[in-house]
Amino acid sequence: MASVAIAQTEADRYQVLDGWRGMSILIVLAAHLLPLGPKSWQLNEAAGPLGMSLFFTLSGFLITNFLLKKQNVLDFLIRRLFRIVPLAWLYIVIVLFFAQSNIDQYMAHLFFYANWPPMQLTAMTSHLWSLCVEMQFYMGIAFLVLLLKGRGLLLIPVLCLIATLYRVHDGVYVAINTWYRVDEILAGGILALSFNDKLGIYSKKFLGWISQWILIVLFLLSCHPESGFMNYFRPYLAAMLIGSTLARHSSNHISRLMNSKILFYVASISYALYVIHGGLRYTWLGEGETLEKYIKRPILLAVLFVLAHLSTFYYEKKFISFGKALSLRVQKKSQSNIVVN
Repeated sequence: MASVAIAQTEADRYQVLDGWRGMSILIVLAAHLLPLGPKSWQLNEAAGPLGMSLFFTLSGFLITNFLLKKQNVLDFLIRRLFRIVPLAWLYIVIVLFFAQSNIDQYMAHLFFYANWPPMQLTAMTSHLWSLCVEMQFYMGIAFLVLLLKGRGLLLIPVLCLIATLYRVHDGVYVAINTWYRVDEILAGGILALSFNDKLGIYSKKFLGWISQWILIVLFLLSCHPESGFMNYFRPYLAAMLIGSTLARHSSNHISRLMNSKILFYVASISYALYVIHGGLRYTWLGEGETLEKYIKRPILLAVLFVLAHLSTFYYEKKFISFGKALSLRVQKKSQSNIVVN
């Protein structure tokens, strides 16, 4: 019973991550679909990296946490592929067909390397650069664990620092290339190592002690294009901010906000929201002069949420369930072979 209680406590603590996921997609949608202020303030340009940094951090945390507890690379890849690929491929095939794309563009999109030179992204797939980063990270972390087992995950802090120093060397504050963004995912991996007691006891204590409001201010600054060198700290500030809510559980206003039911629902359809919104904004719903375009925004958002809901619960859900079942069958077969041998 004690182990069950511990598992439940951890699951309850990690529920706050759903709130952060919901918040991250809302920020990204706002950056792409709404005017967030006078253009001279560059708030839309700041909101994009802000939302994606949170999303990447969550991804890095959850993937690393999964692999720390269960170093089954095949199980990990099956679950991830059946989560990501079905909707992504459906969307890609549809929009590239209407864009009359060539075979090189199809290959780059379907195998998630469209964010590598020469760039093959189109207007309606420009947002899918992040899926390319994600999928390349999945392959990389899977190879690391396959090669070095759990010890490979301990290299995450080193790899993260190398990626950041490479950005510093090239003077890149924000970009869509994997080598310029992967430190945002790896920073989430560092957070997972910390919460699994792989980096000493003081890292978690520090996250529970530091002021969240200071972290919020610093994180916001690190996302603005005019903040200069502060952009290099964006991955670590995003990870610290999310980590601070994990450390405090539900003991303050920020943590309680992240536990709201609305954000949980948005989080549940967040993947579909992200994939589908990139295409809708280039349809009639997103076209027109400035006034006309923003008059139609409520309709676009309504259609987006309806499509995302249908996709999540009536399309993606079937593939996710199949992936889990397939993973269990593979594990059982592997275990039976071990017993026989």
